[in-house]
Amino acid sequence: MSQDKEPPDPMEELKRNLDQAFKQGKSFFPMGGGFTPQSGVSSPSEKKEDSEVDEEREEALKRIYGFNLKPKEIRDYLDRFVIQQREAKKVISVAICDHFNHVRRCLENPDLKERDYAKQNVILLGPTGVGKTYLMRNVAKLIGVPFVKADATKFSETGYVGGDVDDLVRDLVKNANGDVDLAQYGIVYIDEIDKIAQKGEHGRDVSGRGVQINLLKLMEETDVNLQSQTDLLGQMQAMMDFQQTGKPRQKTINTRHILFIVSGAFEKLGESVKKRLATTTMGFGASRKSEEEESEDFLNKVETRDFIDYGFEPEFIGRLPVRVACQHLLPEDLLQILTSSEGSILAQYLADFDGYSIKLDVSKEALEKVSRRAHKEKTGARGLMTVLERVFRDFKFELPSTGIKQFKVTGGTVDDPSSDLKKLLRENISEQRSVLMSEVTTYGQRFENQHGFTLDFDEGAVLALVEESLDADKTIRALCELKFRDFHHGLTLISRNTGQTIFPITGSVVKNAEKELSDWVVNSYRQQSEAESE
Repeated sequence: MSQDKEPPDPMEELKRNLDQAFKQGKSFFPMGGGFTPQSGVSSPSEKKEDSEVDEEREEALKRIYGFNLKPKEIRDYLDRFVIQQREAKKVISVAICDHFNHVRRCLENPDLKERDYAKQNVILLGPTGVGKTYLMRNVAKLIGVPFVKADATKFSETGYVGGDVDDLVRDLVKNANGDVDLAQYGIVYIDEIDKIAQKGEHGRDVSGRGVQINLLKLMEETDVNLQSQTDLLGQMQAMMDFQQTGKPRQKTINTRHILFIVSGAFEKLGESVKKRLATTTMGFGASRKSEEEESEDFLNKVETRDFIDYGFEPEFIGRLPVRVACQHLLPEDLLQILTSSEGSILAQYLADFDGYSIKLDVSKEALEKVSRRAHKEKTGARGLMTVLERVFRDFKFELPSTGIKQFKVTGGTVDDPSSDLKKLLRENISEQRSVLMSEVTTYGQRFENQHGFTLDFDEGAVLALVEESLDADKTIRALCELKFRDFHHGLTLISRNTGQTIFPITGSVVKNAEKELSDWVVNSYRQQSEAESE
């Protein structure tokens, strides 16, 4: 049977409910209902938040107006963390200084921001692990304008699957506490930009071209909606803000003055450049290449046509006029990272051991071997962690449970960590026994606190537990909990029969815990029976 009226549209019904709530001065909360003060009235917490935001903005503006660093000073700061990459540091330092000076001029004279400004957007090229991302991470500590980092791989052409490139700019606004005037001078860093290149006719990346086109609009100049079409909560919040303040939020932000810095490994690009150069030098006038030329980093000679052949749109790569290639790291560079970089992974390992009050003395020979092995990994500075993890893995597992508080890392440790660890444990067996003995006492105290019975371990029992712990490679706690897991049940019966609460633990009890406990229980019933018959 057909109905005369169509069912109500749920979206229309929601809209009517929201309109009615706004007229009544209510706010809508998806996770629960509630009221907000009437328009024009702010709660104490809101006033406090506004005050904090204003203070942060004033602090950001103070850093911008007071910015007086020179490119060399920024380079020197980066030298503390990143080894080599002098050209990349030079380019980034100049770009940051130029950007800050431009921001300051625009803030001092708002008319300037309407003039054309040719941004020096930067593209960093180079193999993995040479410090591209680390450079930008440390630059972020210095800058006084909003900064956003993202990976290009998370974006899709439509934004329905993956992220929307406009979210980068919206994140700038969030980092500026909603201050659009400050966010429009921010810096966006995008890593793995090579992953959105089209791969050619075979295995063509369908969305790569679309993402490039969307990004190039951002890099040049466009107005970005501050709220995504899919951000329903954001749209509702904007409506509530308007209802409370009577002022609509700014809807867009212009990207004309946002600086973009992108980076990528571009693994195959160097080979393409090498082929191009080889082709152009063929003929009678071609000279034979020396070994140094063969080992030269061809990324330093990359041209726009190489990027286009790699799979980038001409318009996209044209928005990245400043290009710099990072160097491969040699063993001596990796050694310098270990010994002098403030962000050295070695310092992290030293801190890890120090957490157990264990001090490491790492020899120069060991560091040199680690650097050479890391270089063979062909992952740049990341190879250092791979090698150090391999060397220290068993040490980090074993030593915290021993009494060893320091050890020396030699070249032999790097060559054969397992043998060096066994030798260290043998040499400190007496300290290990002392630690294990104290753990027996700790277990006894824990058992008494939990069950109310005292386990009185004699010297023979302690030695038996220590030896079995060493032989079975088990902790004293695990060993005791396994051996005495049913003791509290048996001891409860014994205590009920005899009133006994202190139980002597000998070496024979340790070796045959279940049998000894069973005999104790039987004897307790015998004692109870004898006492009742008297």
